[in-house]
Amino acid sequence: MNVRVVAVDEATRIAAIIEDCRHLEGPMLPILHKVQAEFGYIPEGAKQIIAEALNLSRAEVHGVVTFYHDFKDHPAGRHTLKLCRAEACQSMGGDALAERAKAKLGLGWHETAADGSVTLEPVFCLGLCAQAPAAMFDGELYARLDEDCLNDIVAEVRA
Repeated sequence: MNVRVVAVDEATRIAAIIEDCRHLEGPMLPILHKVQAEFGYIPEGAKQIIAEALNLSRAEVHGVVTFYHDFKDHPAGRHTLKLCRAEACQSMGGDALAERAKAKLGLGWHETAADGSVTLEPVFCLGLCAQAPAAMFDGELYARLDEDCLNDIVAEVRA
């Protein structure tokens, strides 16, 4: 496994986040959320720093990071497109739209475009089952997603 060494400034910022959350009951998740908010992802080297501060193994921290899909191990794109993969959306054409989105963006699930413009993520329910298929683009929900709406999203990514 290739574990990147954390830069001094990065380590200092992570240590400050840990100190800010250390007093909380069950501080690991708040720490991880704040680290991701600070860096846009969880740097690999942060896992060891967090583990040592909380008297845990690096594997325990890694397990939490990889269990929750919202934690990223690399920087996300400037835009994030999440397509619902739940059954209601699948039954209303979500699979075909997902395949078109992947083809138009040239990405697979959990991938970020080489130019950093967009990250494509599957999500397993956006709560819009009655208005399927659904998507979330940069935090904004889209119900009854169709080809025209998908084209508009792709155009915004490329703008």
